[in-house]
Amino acid sequence: MSDVVVYEVRDRKAYLTLNRPDRLNAITTEVARRLKELVDRANDDPEVRVIVLQGAGRAFSAGYDLKQYAEDGDLTQPPVWDPIKDYQLMKRNTDDFFSLWRSLKPTIAKVRGYAVAGGSDIALSCDLVVMAEDARIGYMPARVWGCPTTAMWVYRLGAERAKRMLLTGDTIDGTTAAGWGLVVQAVPAHELDGAVEALADRIAGVPVNQLVMQKLMINQAYDNMGLHGTQILATLFDGITRHSSEGRWFQEFAARHGFPAAVGWRDSGKPIPDGGGPIPTTADLDEE
Repeated sequence: MSDVVVYEVRDRKAYLTLNRPDRLNAITTEVARRLKELVDRANDDPEVRVIVLQGAGRAFSAGYDLKQYAEDGDLTQPPVWDPIKDYQLMKRNTDDFFSLWRSLKPTIAKVRGYAVAGGSDIALSCDLVVMAEDARIGYMPARVWGCPTTAMWVYRLGAERAKRMLLTGDTIDGTTAAGWGLVVQAVPAHELDGAVEALADRIAGVPVNQLVMQKLMINQAYDNMGLHGTQILATLFDGITRHSSEGRWFQEFAARHGFPAAVGWRDSGKPIPDGGGPIPTTADLDEE
């Protein structure tokens, strides 16, 4: 049995823990599949009324494992690439993440450290997000090599603030995220466990049928606004971003210099050349 996500039930609450702390709980296909399996398990368990998702160690999730996907090129196909093959892979990952949103039972994300890139997709797929004030959330691959496939930034923030985040790839702290309405609450890091437990306990006292009906009614409003169609578009765009000239430039950068150097360049604000262009040399990196 895989232990990349750990499952535990206590006091009518199911705890799902992303369990790759040495990689800041970076996402792999195995993590995505296991997450959905355990969400389904919690939904089938009559003892569970609410699901709490957390990360082991010092982060919720730092996103996709770029050592595997960028440095080793596992998400980059040859120049003549098959967009539907890419779509099938990423749509399945998106659906696995979104099992948290589609879950009949309420889901709460407990975020400390980082919930960034694909990690933000997972956190924002939960019904409620509680963050440590000093935690960071954002989608840095919006600068190059990514589009958030769950599309939850716009549904949680509205158009202008979603554009503020996705046109810059910036991250914000928990305090700002709560102030903007992206997450329901931000608390000092030492109070995070207690705040999530209090919220989960409050929900766990409600009959399951009441929880399910309230959640289905609210989610239906988002479906009426075209959530599923937006996710299809976002997932297709995500594949394009990784196979555009700029996306291939980023992947080659990571393969040549390692993903920390590639991510450092991307997140620094230095220009990413239109059409790709030459990969920075080691001397270029040393000048920074």
